[in-house]
Amino acid sequence: MAIDVDKLIEDTKKKQAEAKKNAATARAEAEKDKASAKAAAESKAQLLQMEAQSKIQLKEAEANYEIMKMQAEAELKKELMNIEFQYNMQLKGMDAEQLKVREDEKEKAKDKRIDIQASRQSELINQRKNNLPPIDFESTEDSLDGFDLESFEPR
Repeated sequence: MAIDVDKLIEDTKKKQAEAKKNAATARAEAEKDKASAKAAAESKAQLLQMEAQSKIQLKEAEANYEIMKMQAEAELKKELMNIEFQYNMQLKGMDAEQLKVREDEKEKAKDKRIDIQASRQSELINQRKNNLPPIDFESTEDSLDGFDLESFEPR
């Protein structure tokens, strides 16, 4: 019986040691699982943060692209408006020059008419003073610059 008790004590000690070993292993596995779960959660959080950062960078890139696009469009519009302004100024200049030429031609024609009128008046004064026969101021030539109009008369 003493051997049985010793054996029983020894078996109990072995069982206790085995239970302690199993408990330590279970604790180690639980800590390992806990660390693994923590690492997985941190990894997932890091992944979510990277995705969010990536989305933010994409939105910023899109916004910068739109800004650059609008700036380029504004620059092109500004350039086109400047070209249009230059063309309009040239057209106005041409219109003003054409108007000036037209006015100058009117003035020249008016001056010519006044000169002709003064010449005729002078001739009429001379006619009255010298009792000369009436003066016909109409052209006596039927040709214009050497071109004879007789060839066009009916036959």
